[in-house]
Amino acid sequence: MTFLPDDVPLNKRVFDLLVSTFGLLILSPLLLIIALAIMLFNGLPILFRQLRPGYQGRPFIIYKFRTMTDEFDFQGRQLPDENRLKRFGKFLRATSLDELPELVNIFKGDMSLVGPRPLLMQYLTRYTPEQARRHDVLPGITGWAQINGRNAITWEDKFRHDVWYVDHWNFWLDMKIIAETIWKVLKREGVNEPGRISAGEFMGTEKSNGLHAQDTLEN
Repeated sequence: MTFLPDDVPLNKRVFDLLVSTFGLLILSPLLLIIALAIMLFNGLPILFRQLRPGYQGRPFIIYKFRTMTDEFDFQGRQLPDENRLKRFGKFLRATSLDELPELVNIFKGDMSLVGPRPLLMQYLTRYTPEQARRHDVLPGITGWAQINGRNAITWEDKFRHDVWYVDHWNFWLDMKIIAETIWKVLKREGVNEPGRISAGEFMGTEKSNGLHAQDTLEN
């Protein structure tokens, strides 16, 4: 059963429900087309599912369109990310279309349209107490960090933006973030770290070493 915190502002939850409901209805033809294209270009499964931390770190299953193929070398080892991310997968990421299934998470109450991005469960033990405050609100598809650099800034900067959002949230701030997100997506800014196809793994503020992220982080 989905956990919906009691302290989610009513106007935020109503807005999330309206957007996710109408979004799923209006975009259903597009969702079907993308699903069929993934079957054609990447094969099954269509959706990428993974356990992510939500409000107060409580786990939920996130849904995204799968952008990578499941290809292996002759020794049975999975090929590197850059070899499995084909042209169609790059297009889905660059346009953020891979995020559309998260509308289901928003409808269920796992996520909000705006909030800190849900990362990996293992990061929960790596945050400083201040960074962990990013989980004091529902995670979102987009957020303050996403319009202020997205994957082109450091983890520490992302978390500072996330905590700033927690402290300064209001409905009109969400509207501003949504408007700027649309503009950023159209310009395709900050999709990847320079020289990488996905964000480096967060190892902790003192020992973060920019290791290449696993497929499970950004797929």
